[in-house]
Amino acid sequence: MATPYWQMRREEVPSTQDLARSELAALPVVMIAASQTAGRGRSGAGWISAPRALAVSVATRIRSLEDRPLSLVAGVAAKRALGGVVGLKWPNDLEIDDLKVGGILVEKSEGVAVIGMGVNLWWPESPDDLGALFDEDPGPHRHIEVGALWAAELLALMRADGWPIDEYRVGCLTLGREIVWEPEGSGVAVDVAPSGALLVRVGQQIVEIRSGAVRHVRG
Repeated sequence: MATPYWQMRREEVPSTQDLARSELAALPVVMIAASQTAGRGRSGAGWISAPRALAVSVATRIRSLEDRPLSLVAGVAAKRALGGVVGLKWPNDLEIDDLKVGGILVEKSEGVAVIGMGVNLWWPESPDDLGALFDEDPGPHRHIEVGALWAAELLALMRADGWPIDEYRVGCLTLGREIVWEPEGSGVAVDVAPSGALLVRVGQQIVEIRSGAVRHVRG
């Protein structure tokens, strides 16, 4: 049985995260927009939108002891919604051919989770290291379809017990790669733990990374 929710659509908003949270009542809220004027990424970083873009946030009540890695769960939903060409860079980026096309943001407080996704749908002259999902303009309404599909997949995953770790592992671009992370460290990513932590081989040891910025080392 699908999770009922309240869907709201806007052409432009300050932040889908903030609006989704403010409208949350009995049912989960899905806020879909084509652009944001005050969007943010992880750790409050600014978010740059493509000419054709999607910003979508799901606000929902969660168990007080929610222990699933929601950013990775949202990544699995993104993989399902966006198609096989998109890969998951741990913990919250979406990439195609080593170019970032989207990202996921999870904010939790007082029994509420707001999970957001931003995706560049089309960007004819994108900045370095950024890309887009489509090579040609998909039109002015494609963000609604993609956002609604992702939200439905995410809510279904959150309703289920556990989380699809094996599906995440298959889609994760970070596994098997040499990486560096902040503040300073380097190694080879070998697995994702049930907690969502990234397991990295450093010399003869396995190090567990639970959060922070990770960068792939390009050959």
